[in-house]
Amino acid sequence: MVDLFNSNPISNLLPYDGEVNYYGPIITLQKSQYYFEKLLNTLAWKNDEAIIFGKRIITKRKVAWYGNAEYTYTYSKTTKKALPWTQELLELKNTVEQKTGETFNSCLANLYHDGTEGMAWHSDGEKDLKKNGAIGSLSLGAVRKFSFKHKNTKLPVSIILEKGSLLVMKGATQTHWLHRLPPTKKVNTPRINLTFRTIIE
Repeated sequence: MVDLFNSNPISNLLPYDGEVNYYGPIITLQKSQYYFEKLLNTLAWKNDEAIIFGKRIITKRKVAWYGNAEYTYTYSKTTKKALPWTQELLELKNTVEQKTGETFNSCLANLYHDGTEGMAWHSDGEKDLKKNGAIGSLSLGAVRKFSFKHKNTKLPVSIILEKGSLLVMKGATQTHWLHRLPPTKKVNTPRINLTFRTIIE
């Protein structure tokens, strides 16, 4: 029998050029549902924006940006200023830090209303982020597939992210791999994804 709450992550999901550990669920289903509903109703959700080929695109997906200070974070040619932590985000940050031994000073929260909303291939290599720093991704709500693709060899790696589960990307992962949340018509419920990060102060 597999102990889902064992603190040891499974081995590296990537065969080379990076490190991704999947811990599985790190909180109970009951806690996962509690945090999902709380965050859904209390975070300062806004439609995300990107500037692509000079045009401003508004996404259906919503985001909220929090941190230890008013950190600015620029990606897709738009800049966000961090809001102060909420109690629930701090609790989850502490849980993730205890589980991983990493420390984080910020969190980009993503809200996908259903499976039609996803995220295109990208890597989190923005200059605001600590180079090769860990990114802890906590999933709440709908179960979704998450995929990686090596930038040179195009090798694909995918995993199903369970409710309350934690995935950590670190080392050279962002340098050599792309990742995405592929859209699917099979999911019609929302998912919240908390990505804990380290901004260079």
